[in-house]
Amino acid sequence: MSTTIPPINPPAVLTEVKDGIGRITLNRPESRNALNQDMRKGIAAAIVQMRDDDSVKAVIITGAGGSFCSGGDVIQMVQSSESGLPWRERIRTLHQWFPELVNLQKPVIAAVDGPAFGAGFSLALAADFILATQRAKFCAVFGRIGLVPDLGAMQLLPRIVGQQRAKELVFTARTVEANEAKALGIVYEIVEDGAALQTEAQALAARFRDASTAAIGMAKTIMNQAFELDARAMSELEAYAQTLCRGSEYHQQAVQRFRDKQPPLFDWDKAAK
Repeated sequence: MSTTIPPINPPAVLTEVKDGIGRITLNRPESRNALNQDMRKGIAAAIVQMRDDDSVKAVIITGAGGSFCSGGDVIQMVQSSESGLPWRERIRTLHQWFPELVNLQKPVIAAVDGPAFGAGFSLALAADFILATQRAKFCAVFGRIGLVPDLGAMQLLPRIVGQQRAKELVFTARTVEANEAKALGIVYEIVEDGAALQTEAQALAARFRDASTAAIGMAKTIMNQAFELDARAMSELEAYAQTLCRGSEYHQQAVQRFRDKQPPLFDWDKAAK
């Protein structure tokens, strides 16, 4: 008598922390890393892991198998019987973890190869920097199936490309190739292929190892509010943040090194070489 052992599915999201760099890999290559429930839960857990690990100085989010993320799992949507208020609650749960990614107080780099469609586009927009291959394609695809953008896209996209261009990309649901995405300010840099993408993402993240995570985190948090708060509120946040940074051990060490004519703790230009 033989017993059939059910296959063990690999985790939908992989995480790794090495040499101060956290990595989150979307791991459903058979579906072009479409967002199903397991992946959503995995991303939420990964964000908390990266947030709470003080050894992590920067985070890379990428996809396995030559794709970043093709968006929501449409097959799962069709099979689901949820509608009305239950579906609304399901969408709202996304916003229990997505703001944590947008406001993660560490530099976040999206390494995009292949499609970043729908919610995958939103995931990429949540990063501080998007590196892309020539194969990368971006699309607010929701309109093709009669939906509106979700996962924060309607807030994030206008901030990057402006209101008029954001409306055009949403209303038309057209595909944006890598070069146009860079011209629009969506993509930070373009690399040739997937191997170069991972190398460049790692190198960019590594340049933040010696930076003040606290200072970057506070600056990021404040700048993320720049479109909601007026100048006076922003200046108050600036004053509080600067006071905290000035009392930090990092600042004291940096000033002492300056006085002693030693190399700075953080030198972006030198790290680039």
